[in-house]
Amino acid sequence: MLAPHTPQEILSATPPAPGVLSGDQPFGSLTLPVALTASLRLTPEQFQRLCEANPEAVLELAADGHVIAMTPTCGETSSRNSRLLIQLGIALPSCDSPLRIFDSSGCFRLPDGSVRSPDASLVLEERWQALTAEQRRQFPPLCPDLVVELVSPSDEEPSGLTALRQKMATYQRNGARLGWLLIPAERAVEVWGPLAGGEQGRRLEQATRLEGAPEFPGLSLDLEPIWAE
Repeated sequence: MLAPHTPQEILSATPPAPGVLSGDQPFGSLTLPVALTASLRLTPEQFQRLCEANPEAVLELAADGHVIAMTPTCGETSSRNSRLLIQLGIALPSCDSPLRIFDSSGCFRLPDGSVRSPDASLVLEERWQALTAEQRRQFPPLCPDLVVELVSPSDEEPSGLTALRQKMATYQRNGARLGWLLIPAERAVEVWGPLAGGEQGRRLEQATRLEGAPEFPGLSLDLEPIWAE
């Protein structure tokens, strides 16, 4: 195994030519996971540069600077996530407050210094417009107002659900007004937010529709298309 790379070595390395798998370049497709060791810590600015140099990688950043390698989405979950975005788009016009929608590739720099990418998220338009043009082009420095995470088959083990619940708690601590953790295999939802009470979601069994009120009056999400096989 290669020795761990420092943040400076990773960020100063020259990426290999497209399509070339390098065994000794930190930016090579084979060596990126090796470089992301438990001892490596990056600032949000360094993390953004790492993501820009490795667009094929799916990464997040923990509050302590640890880089989290995410699993790419498989077909069933990708299809469900697309339907989730469609249903949110359908629901937005009925919401009393203008909201902007973001997909799963959108990362946000949270107040605690972590960089996270919900499966879907909504930001109040007034908060988005308050950002500078430069902030919008980078990882926006805010926590979304509403975050949605979708449990995939690989997340259904207890450890996977625990990690997602920790992620939902992170959003809650950083100012998210509402969070929905969708569990398709059980047609269940955990609602996180002011109504959750501590770091545990309020569980809804056999849910068919989610209401955004009182945080987002008028917002109503149809779950049936998302639950469909």
